[in-house]
Amino acid sequence: MQPPVEFSRPVDLRALPRQQVDLVANKTERAALARRFFIVSIDALKATATVEETDRGVEVRGTITAILVQSCAISAEDFPVRIASDYRLRFVPEDEYEAAMQAAGDEVELAADDLDTIAYSGSTLDLGEAIAQTLALEIDPFAEGPGADAARAEYGLSTPEDSGPFAALKALQTKKS
Repeated sequence: MQPPVEFSRPVDLRALPRQQVDLVANKTERAALARRFFIVSIDALKATATVEETDRGVEVRGTITAILVQSCAISAEDFPVRIASDYRLRFVPEDEYEAAMQAAGDEVELAADDLDTIAYSGSTLDLGEAIAQTLALEIDPFAEGPGADAARAEYGLSTPEDSGPFAALKALQTKKS
């Protein structure tokens, strides 16, 4: 049994919208998505979508805008984040999707014009869930707020530059001077 979808906006493929579709998440949907994505809150989530049937599936393109509140990965202080992103998706029937994945094998090479592909079954696809998944990819799970540097200094934490893969090279360069 699949869990309930927090932001469902079904589109019947037998009657595709001919104009741009506007999707807006309500307060309950935003709160449920915030819990799903492990962030403090989603204060606004809006998306536009243009839906077009092509010979390769149903292609959807548009924009997502969101205002989030996340906790800083360093200081744990909450801070606002704005997301504004264009997206392009392709929906294909589930059997075609599975056949393509089997044909691709273990390694899949993507070309620049390849779209994120989502499988659907029946005659309906869920545009809201696709928007939610696309938003999830835009959220930085290690976002640092404005107080991150002060928290590092206060607790004696090193910066990514001082402890990352190039830290040893930096140390060698300093010794030569």
